[in-house]
Amino acid sequence: MIKEFKDFIAKGNVMDMAVGIIIGAAFTAIVSSLVADLINPIIGLFTGGVDFTNNYAVLAGEVPEGASLEAARETGASVFAYGSFIMAVINFLIIAWVVFMLVKAVNKAKDAAAKEEEAAAEEAPAGPSEIDLLTEIRDALASK
Repeated sequence: MIKEFKDFIAKGNVMDMAVGIIIGAAFTAIVSSLVADLINPIIGLFTGGVDFTNNYAVLAGEVPEGASLEAARETGASVFAYGSFIMAVINFLIIAWVVFMLVKAVNKAKDAAAKEEEAAAEEAPAGPSEIDLLTEIRDALASK
């Protein structure tokens, strides 16, 4: 059983998956920072700093008037935190858009590299075909 496990781990696709997960986690940190530190403040300028995070409805319990969501939760009240959900959806859409744009840029770069390779392959002089070579050999043998 240990040998089977070692064989499973040593397969390339498992290692590729592990590398993908690690890179994905690092990439998540980059994209999250991009959204939180760069894009959200710019959007905040245009929307007047709208932040829905502290919007909630009290389902049960007593909460002081105007208390933040964190303060409401600390009182032990049951709160319906719809503002946090709205902000999570907005952040998801922004992150999805950023990832889409990054993937689009990477695909564009790959397409450009592929076109360059195709152009280089087309510029290479075409040699005689296999049939041309065999015909020359046949003619050379026949003339002897």
